[in-house]
Amino acid sequence: MITRMTGVLNRVLDEEVRLQVGPLEYQILVPETVRRQLQNRLGQEVTLHTLEYLEGVGSGNRFIPRLVGFHTEAELELFELFCTVEKIGIKKALKAMARPSHEIADAISRQDVSWLSTLPGVGAATAEQIVATLKRKVTRLAFTRDTAAATGDSASRVDSQMIDDVYQALLALGHSPLEARQRLDILLASGKSFRSVEEALTFIYSSSS
Repeated sequence: MITRMTGVLNRVLDEEVRLQVGPLEYQILVPETVRRQLQNRLGQEVTLHTLEYLEGVGSGNRFIPRLVGFHTEAELELFELFCTVEKIGIKKALKAMARPSHEIADAISRQDVSWLSTLPGVGAATAEQIVATLKRKVTRLAFTRDTAAATGDSASRVDSQMIDDVYQALLALGHSPLEARQRLDILLASGKSFRSVEEALTFIYSSSS
């Protein structure tokens, strides 16, 4: 399994890039967000987090190996989650990821079906299915970019499972998804570590009072 590749960017096409790694040039399928970020980096060395899969051809008795690439592990993780939603395959998931991964994850956590319906290839019914399948699985991904930008490495002290548990606790306490995220922002910006959900909630409410 090839999980990461570093090479010189040779070409950027509509749905793929070509990466030169030693004497070999690799075709890597990418979503629109990654393509936009790479289009001005021709001739430069780039690193992509990758996933391999086999694409069936014809009647399904022949398979072509494919590579899918992303800038970050968070993007790759969201893509893999997308692929667990019923009737969303590799290509549909790639097409849908036309916005930054943290924005998509945030919309899912807020259960914003209307926003998700604006993604390419995602209608209202599919958006509802995405929310139903992933709403409890993407909380940490919704904070990935915000955390890095605001607090750097210190925010990593808040365990990813703790983030999910605190978010669910806030919802259970009657907060809307938006309110829960705003309160989680307080937690993540602190860069502190917490031993329990109760301790984290105490800090959130004492800081926001």
